[in-house]
Amino acid sequence: MDYLKGLNEAQYEAVTTLQGPLMVLAGAGSGKTRVLTMRIAHLITNGVDPFNILALTFTNKAAKEMKERIAKVVGNSDARSLWMGTFHSIFARILRSEAHYLGFPSNFTIYDAQDALNVLKKVIKDLSIDSEVYKPKKVLARISQYKNNLITVNAYFNNPELMENDERANMKRIGEIYRKYVDTCFRNGAMDFDDLLLKTNELLTRFPEVLAKYQDRFRYILVDEYQDTNHSQYLIVKALASKFENICVVGDDAQSIYSFRGANIYNILNFKKDYPDAVTVSLEQNYRSTQNIVDAANVVISKNLQQFKKNVFSENEVGEKIKVYRSLSDADEANFVSANIFELHNTQQRHFSDFAILYRTNSQTRAFEDALRKKNIPYRVYGGLSFYQRKEVKDLLAYLRILVNENDSEALSRIINYPARGIGETTQNKLIVFADSHGLGLTQVLDNLGFYAPQLGLNNGIITKLGDFWAMIKAFQVMLKTENVYDVAMEVAKRSGLIKFLKDDQTPEGISRVENIQELLNSMQGFIEEQRQVEGGDPSLSNFLENIALSSDTQDKKDDDTDKVSLMTIHLSKGLEFPVVYLVGLEENLFPSFMSSSTREELEEERRLFYVALTRAEKQAYFTYAVSRFQWGKITDSEPSRFLSEVDSKYIEFINPMMEARFVNHSGISSNIFDETPSEPRFFKKKEEKKTLERNIGVPAPKKQLKPVATAKIINPSGSSSEDIEVGDRVRHDRFGIGEVTFLDGTDPQNIKAKVVFSNEGEKNLILKFAKLTKI
Repeated sequence: MDYLKGLNEAQYEAVTTLQGPLMVLAGAGSGKTRVLTMRIAHLITNGVDPFNILALTFTNKAAKEMKERIAKVVGNSDARSLWMGTFHSIFARILRSEAHYLGFPSNFTIYDAQDALNVLKKVIKDLSIDSEVYKPKKVLARISQYKNNLITVNAYFNNPELMENDERANMKRIGEIYRKYVDTCFRNGAMDFDDLLLKTNELLTRFPEVLAKYQDRFRYILVDEYQDTNHSQYLIVKALASKFENICVVGDDAQSIYSFRGANIYNILNFKKDYPDAVTVSLEQNYRSTQNIVDAANVVISKNLQQFKKNVFSENEVGEKIKVYRSLSDADEANFVSANIFELHNTQQRHFSDFAILYRTNSQTRAFEDALRKKNIPYRVYGGLSFYQRKEVKDLLAYLRILVNENDSEALSRIINYPARGIGETTQNKLIVFADSHGLGLTQVLDNLGFYAPQLGLNNGIITKLGDFWAMIKAFQVMLKTENVYDVAMEVAKRSGLIKFLKDDQTPEGISRVENIQELLNSMQGFIEEQRQVEGGDPSLSNFLENIALSSDTQDKKDDDTDKVSLMTIHLSKGLEFPVVYLVGLEENLFPSFMSSSTREELEEERRLFYVALTRAEKQAYFTYAVSRFQWGKITDSEPSRFLSEVDSKYIEFINPMMEARFVNHSGISSNIFDETPSEPRFFKKKEEKKTLERNIGVPAPKKQLKPVATAKIINPSGSSSEDIEVGDRVRHDRFGIGEVTFLDGTDPQNIKAKVVFSNEGEKNLILKFAKLTKI
């Protein structure tokens, strides 16, 4: 049995314990997939018919990989005979055979998410229900939640509490929609993805003979990622395993991070209650990460109360300490990460694909995409479009484009009825046909609606709506002449109804879209601030749009090169590993999220998410956080994430140690991290005569001894201290990073200009009155 060689003691026990219930607690990087595949191979080589083995996974990729590994041991024929696949694919296979019990044809259609949404939209329309109140995506998410909790239509109408909750949420007709949606799917001979679980439960509950048939067939059951199962999946597995109880579940409670999808951590925590005789095997050796990374992750996850205690360890090299970078802003944070990747790529000959940037929310990608593009570093955003390609971002940009160029017909067609304002496709087509036939632009027609109205063939109501829309655009154009980019964009987002439309959708996707709009507005405020500080800066809307268009174009030129930095949410990173990981945005209310930290259960899931992120790293890990961020156009102070303080200080190293060392205690970062009271006396020196650009032409800037950062202070926050900056000073800027002052020009404190060479951003000519520089 060569396939058993190389297994450690715990892995060997998990593979060779074949009878009875077994729970394998697989720590991060502990060889879980290997144990699962070798256990199945061991069952087959010990005489178990592969047709009697059921293996359930969460992804097709995992099932395919496991089946290929098993085939190398037992051969292709036996491997193909396994019932192995995702929950949905296996249950669909069962339902195909038994659908007649439920009145469905065996060739029933499986609706994907878009199919289901289209059916629901028609249902809402047929019931004459306002789709602005009962937003189809929101209603579909509610129906999905009901199905995954086994709440059928009848169960819904027999539950007064549910109906009262929906009525309080101004959705008292949702039960009516649910009933018609289910009836429509049945008449169409179709099931949606949630039905594959719901109908399998119904099949096994209502028809004992069917349950007995599959209990006898599946004498050995294996479930991967058991901590991610929902209530419906749990009940099916429990029913199928109840006869022989040869069930093996593999998972890690410390990596249960999908409660928003219905995953129930108590399924794994209560496994011993369901099967009192179950054997528990803990896979504790981490083969992926360095000792330092594993030990740091252990310290953090130990703070959770709801967990199985494990002693995960690594026998790999001790490795580097986790680097922590305290940035002044989100732009500074992104600039540091991109510069660090560039440096490691060159000095350590690392491939770009060795790097991953992990974040809590998708809206955080914008700053990192911008910074990576500036360095010409190739990247790929996983689980979503590049920031500027997201629909809600393009929608707001289309409004702004039309203010700069009202002849932009593509932008106009995108926004004229979005959000919906009663200007439908028929009306738009009439406008286009009329404009083309008369050799006019659409804007010319809209500018002279009163004159062209009789010829357009549109009723007065439509003419009024067109007039109101175009008057709104004209008002925005007038506002643009006196107000800054951010104020105009905010007014556009509000008055157009775009923010309200997005905020009404309280699904996770809807919330993410609002965050993306906020991040776009934040980037405008950052753009204004940057242009104000740079000599000759142009804070106009046209310049902002030009910068976006040019930077987006450089990334949109796709090629087959797979050597790219990976950008993804932590949720998407689960199961992956990278030599170098940057865990960014480690601030309170960002990570842990302000939406997921109001209860102990939510906070513990956020901590598990942190654990998952850190254990993706093989060799090097970086933590970054910003002391301030833009939020809806205003700079707000940020507090470091509590998870940073939970990492023992012996596992971390500050990249900017002089700024950080005095804030660190034995257990990590203390709560007074932003206390600017120095721990040592300040030292002053007599100011030298101001050096100006004229006096220093051709003269190298003298190298100055680096001062202790404990004496650093914010220079000229309001323009009052610009004389404190001298040639040769090293300074820190919240967007451009660290640089050195090479020239100064001017004598009037209100007009002094500084040429600063930044290590990340190159040379910048700054107006000291506006540039907030920290002297270091």
